[in-house]
Amino acid sequence: MATIKKFEDLEIWIEARRLSKEIILISKNSDLKTDFRLKAQVKDSSGSVMDNIAEGFERNGNREFIQFLSIAKGSAGETRSQIYRIFDNDYIDENKMNYLVNDYEKLSIKIHNFIIYLNKREFKGTKFIDNNG
Repeated sequence: MATIKKFEDLEIWIEARRLSKEIILISKNSDLKTDFRLKAQVKDSSGSVMDNIAEGFERNGNREFIQFLSIAKGSAGETRSQIYRIFDNDYIDENKMNYLVNDYEKLSIKIHNFIIYLNKREFKGTKFIDNNG
């Protein structure tokens, strides 16, 4: 695995951002735009996925990063549930729902696999490196 220098290089962050943009488009281009509570909830949860990946990365330690990745994974599940609610309220069609649910499931798997990868690494972050020697 190549060394990642910034969170914007992480595949999971890139995918979370893409999916968040999809949710934003739905909130602007469907009747969801008038369902202020559900619109706010789904925009917040989809944004939380990418934001928690970024925040965890910036914490600079594996344990904290893993904790924030776990939160991001939870937010992906929350967003998936809200996508069903958006469909049930007739804001999106079944094809769009299936597409988004599938992509959020794939993202959750990628986040989970990244957590497993980090758990196996001995490197714990730059704040744990002894700079005295």
